[in-house]
Amino acid sequence: MRPATERDIRASFVNCTKGEAKRLAVPRDLDARPWDDLDFLGWQDPASSERAYLVTESGDGFVGIALRRAAPRAGQVRRSMCSLCLTTHLGGGVSLMTARKAGKEGQQGNSVGAYFCTDLACSLYLRGKKDAGPGGRFHESLPLDRLIERTTANLAAFLSRVTA
Repeated sequence: MRPATERDIRASFVNCTKGEAKRLAVPRDLDARPWDDLDFLGWQDPASSERAYLVTESGDGFVGIALRRAAPRAGQVRRSMCSLCLTTHLGGGVSLMTARKAGKEGQQGNSVGAYFCTDLACSLYLRGKKDAGPGGRFHESLPLDRLIERTTANLAAFLSRVTA
């Protein structure tokens, strides 16, 4: 992913108002992000564990979506799989994330959801730069470029549901 500025990020959101995009918490460490290893930029809102954001490249620009994270269930220890990168995590490592749909449908309260890595570090798990723990990444015979292609296709499918 090519580096994004705070201005790029704020202008990219398709499922929130300009005022909401102006007020959301953008990571302060954009210069330190491993852009060459990212297929998308994802982060949790430091003020609320229920809010998360995701920005990816699209055409000549960026597309961003605001997400709501479902509250984790107490005592849940089972393994869950991210629908983007297919990494598995124990406990709260995967969360149901919902995004308000863009446009009129979103204004009417419609949303879509999927299970994502709670920390939205899918790109780093794929590349082995972050460890999901024992059994987190299944051995696959696909080369890295195909794994990345699959993950970006899964993300594009989710984004198309948000913007449809």
